[in-house]
Amino acid sequence: MNDRKQHVIKMAHQLFIEKGFQSTSIQDILDYSGISKGTFYNYFSSKNELLIALIKSIYQQLEVDRKELLIGQDPADIEIFIQQIVLQMKTNRANKLVSLFEEMNFSNDEELKQFIKFGNLKQLRWLFFRFIDLFGESKKPYLLDCAIMFMGILQHNLRYFSMAYGINVSIHDVVRYSVERIVAMVEEVSTTGKNIIPPSSLDGWLPDCHSTDLAFKQKLNQSIHQLKKKLHLNENEDLSSFIELLHFVHDEILHSKNPRKFLIESAIFSMKSYQPDNIKKELEQLEYLVTEFFEKNE
Repeated sequence: MNDRKQHVIKMAHQLFIEKGFQSTSIQDILDYSGISKGTFYNYFSSKNELLIALIKSIYQQLEVDRKELLIGQDPADIEIFIQQIVLQMKTNRANKLVSLFEEMNFSNDEELKQFIKFGNLKQLRWLFFRFIDLFGESKKPYLLDCAIMFMGILQHNLRYFSMAYGINVSIHDVVRYSVERIVAMVEEVSTTGKNIIPPSSLDGWLPDCHSTDLAFKQKLNQSIHQLKKKLHLNENEDLSSFIELLHFVHDEILHSKNPRKFLIESAIFSMKSYQPDNIKKELEQLEYLVTEFFEKNE
């Protein structure tokens, strides 16, 4: 995104916070950002598109920051999960997103409502797969139910804690309290052996966007083959951990219905930390393919 377009988004964001989205006109944005109407429509087809671009840019950065918390860490560490949720809540608060979301939900605009719905489903999917990391595959049948309950628990705890304690409420304390409740609920729900909503429902609500075409599969297989070929030249080095990570990346991308980007990036980060000198070029090529894959499917 070029600097001028980013400037317009930033100025519009300030107006949306001060006046509200509905009360801010395109002319207000033109005057405040110092651009012409022609320039505005060169960047955005409507005020709705600008708002969507604003929220996407905020959450793209959140996704980067959230994944950085996992690099080199155990995905099953509940403390890392708490940090990720706190980061999201602070991002929402700093950017006054809750009020914007409320305006979008109560508007009559179907485009904005669909955008909010899709965003909520993406968040639910992220929670579901993080819950698998935290609680294990054995509890998977119950984790969509638990992810839905967690979203409700967290939302209402934040709302009513804020009403009780004002702006001084500690987001970290509320998140930790909510996470501790859901940990107990996961154990209870899995013990009953019953679920209300099967995880397969996600496929219908949010069709899998991580499809892998034949050309990409061939490139990935070739890249990994070249890496293994070079690794065989390092006979005196113990590269079992490296090869295990390599197999994980391959299987996660090609055989997982929803490849977990943060785990793949973490695996590549680990491989780069102790790579043999003679495979630097091949490892860079693998990293490029992985980046290309996720950029295409995000």
